[in-house]
Amino acid sequence: MTALTLSTATATGLRADALVVGVAKGDKGPVVAPGAEAVDQAFDGKLASVLETLGAAGAEGEVTKLSTPSGVKAPVVLAVGLGALPEKDDVFAAETLRRAAGVAARALAGSKKAAFALPVEDAEDAGAIAEGALLGAYSFDAYKESAKDAKKNGKAPLAEIAILGGKPRDKAFKAAVERAVALGEELNRARDLVNTPPNDLNPESFAAVAQAAAKEHGIKVQVLDEKALAKGGYGGILGVGAGSAATPRLVKLSYTSSKADKHLAFVGKGITYDSGGISLKPAGHNETMKCDMAGAAAVFAAVVTAARLKLDVNVTGWLALAENMPSGSATRPGDVLRMYSGKTVEVLNTDAEGRLVLADAIAKASEENPDAIVDVATLTGAMMLALGNRTFGIMANDDAFRTSIHEVAEETGEPAWPMPLPADLKKGMESSTADIANMGERMGGGLVAGLFLQEFVGEGITWAHLDIAGPAFNEAAPFGYTPKGGTGSAVRTLVRLAERTAAGDLG
Repeated sequence: MTALTLSTATATGLRADALVVGVAKGDKGPVVAPGAEAVDQAFDGKLASVLETLGAAGAEGEVTKLSTPSGVKAPVVLAVGLGALPEKDDVFAAETLRRAAGVAARALAGSKKAAFALPVEDAEDAGAIAEGALLGAYSFDAYKESAKDAKKNGKAPLAEIAILGGKPRDKAFKAAVERAVALGEELNRARDLVNTPPNDLNPESFAAVAQAAAKEHGIKVQVLDEKALAKGGYGGILGVGAGSAATPRLVKLSYTSSKADKHLAFVGKGITYDSGGISLKPAGHNETMKCDMAGAAAVFAAVVTAARLKLDVNVTGWLALAENMPSGSATRPGDVLRMYSGKTVEVLNTDAEGRLVLADAIAKASEENPDAIVDVATLTGAMMLALGNRTFGIMANDDAFRTSIHEVAEETGEPAWPMPLPADLKKGMESSTADIANMGERMGGGLVAGLFLQEFVGEGITWAHLDIAGPAFNEAAPFGYTPKGGTGSAVRTLVRLAERTAAGDLG
């Protein structure tokens, strides 16, 4: 993991392999951002014009490297684009700094140390830069032979980051950086889980990872194996996992605070590989299905982060883990499952499996009567069609809570959009055989899935559903602090929701 510190050193006086500065897009060309004044002076006040000569404009995500003049101890300046220059009296948004730091950290892979001289007005800015840099430095090379010699071939992640302009002894600055480190490490662990091949990550091994982390951070953990699931009547989880030799698990992670007066329950879909089951996915649609446990990874990371930050809120995480495979023992289209709640579900499509494992976990979570339940899942391709690859959908049984989660997501830099739960779509899930079917109308499929889940929420409990099918796994090129592959989508939203709840603002 990349090491991170706050430094009071000057930008020109700190020994490092590279010095990161910000450049904004002004009306008449690039403008050197605050934090780089000493560097600009070393260039005789001509850093902006030198950058412009090299083709830099200050556009967001732009990277320009140049050698430093005498008087600067770092041999290289990396100028990262911040986008449009803020209006007068305004400052750069935290998300702008987060993305710029991520771009710079990724561009400096192979370097031992970099000093970040980006704009820092307060502790929030320092935290944003730290978070972005840690997330941007991430790489997943566990299965590459070349990773063994990564340091020699210049492909190792940036090893050390010094953030300039901060106040190392200031409580607010220290807390902001400590938060960024805890969040960054756990979010990157979620990314690792999402990226791990399904032959190495199955329900049992995922549960083992959760158990180890729980022991390390003082979190209570309970794991229900296939025998306990059968005894407890978890028909949804067992039905999905019936076709696989890798048996399912339900993991409960409980972080408690003696000062808490609120309780949040997070529920994550954890299909460690989704072939579609008997309703087999066609070629071209199953190659990335190791990511179908991203919701469970997000919930796991959020609970551990809450514990590391010692938040004054009780947080319970439920990881509904199964592998969806076709075999002679697999659930068939037309089968009826009796769920944990007692309701029966006619399975019309075995590739609509995520809602089945979530339904059992949501029903179980409801028994504890939490103040709110939030489930997270890579649930429907329909949500991707509606919102694209970078935005997740938010559905809820309470409009104010849905709005609150939307605000939290936007605050953390996670694009999200509120979606409705139209009552008329329920009719499509009517079954002549069971209480409900696991499929409904094709149009509005993402909303149908949300309506299905709502049927298993305990009476009077506030609930929201996050469909992260689009942003959970990035198949395109890296951008900002987001890598190719697993992204850790929804982790920051859940953590921020927990922080706000601890502060008395559940929404």
